[in-house]
Amino acid sequence: MVMTPSETSYSPAAVEATRFLAACRPLIESELDQLLPAETTDPARVHAAIRWSVFAGGKRLRPVLLLAAGRTLHAREADLMRTACALEMIHTYSLIHDDLPSMDNDDLRRGRPTCHVRFDEATAILAGDALLTLAFQTIAEDKHLKPEIALQVIAEVARASGTPEGMVAGQAYDLAAESEVVTGAELERIHERKTGALMGVAVRCGAIIAGAAESDLSALSHYGAQLGLLFQITDDLLDVTATAADLGKTPGKDARSRKATYPALYGVEATREYLMSAYQGACVSLDSINQPTGLLRAIADFIVERQG
Repeated sequence: MVMTPSETSYSPAAVEATRFLAACRPLIESELDQLLPAETTDPARVHAAIRWSVFAGGKRLRPVLLLAAGRTLHAREADLMRTACALEMIHTYSLIHDDLPSMDNDDLRRGRPTCHVRFDEATAILAGDALLTLAFQTIAEDKHLKPEIALQVIAEVARASGTPEGMVAGQAYDLAAESEVVTGAELERIHERKTGALMGVAVRCGAIIAGAAESDLSALSHYGAQLGLLFQITDDLLDVTATAADLGKTPGKDARSRKATYPALYGVEATREYLMSAYQGACVSLDSINQPTGLLRAIADFIVERQG
């Protein structure tokens, strides 16, 4: 198979991951299109804002992680897809709110104006609220899942999205840390919750839906946690080294906002060492799983090597 220009800078393992992401993306987006209200449905402005944000692009990494974990343990795609889409709804809601003037105050996301810039602040808040709520409705109404599995998945996703263990707590810690001197432990706490929690729960939910044994669920949980840390460290580095075209958002924003990041605390070279430690931790977590884990390892390679 001939490699595309975008693949030529990646290792063979990372290329495998990019192809899996590319294959999953249209399936996820087709399902999202069915699940989200049409733009013409009243209140039309809110629904237009939802679709503007959800279909702005992006790697769909969280739903892809869920699909990859489920596939590793032989789950059916039909059983996985709606929960995968629910995670993308929650992720998109978090981006909409993260970009608000009262949060990170950004005007560019995925290469185009953020939701509050394209519409207005109130509409952006409502669009985020609606996506969070619709995510749980999507899982609750999924006829492919047994009720007890759906209930477990809802609890897992709620815990990872909220507080004190999840994304909302991470965002609060992140905002509180601006312009403050933080310790390494405090920085890791921010990243574990703000980014790691939702990525970790994607892996866990894929495993839960697949009926994972407790030992495999434990191993995959550690993999997901390390992968989330790996992703955020990479993000921190890219904010320092990448361009707006690479990122699809404003680079250098962390430094200007005096955010708590790995490069700010440790410097670029030491940050690269932390990145490789998280990568190795993610890969070692998979060693005890008696299933082919090449795809999950390839995703870790892709995250290390990504350029935007």
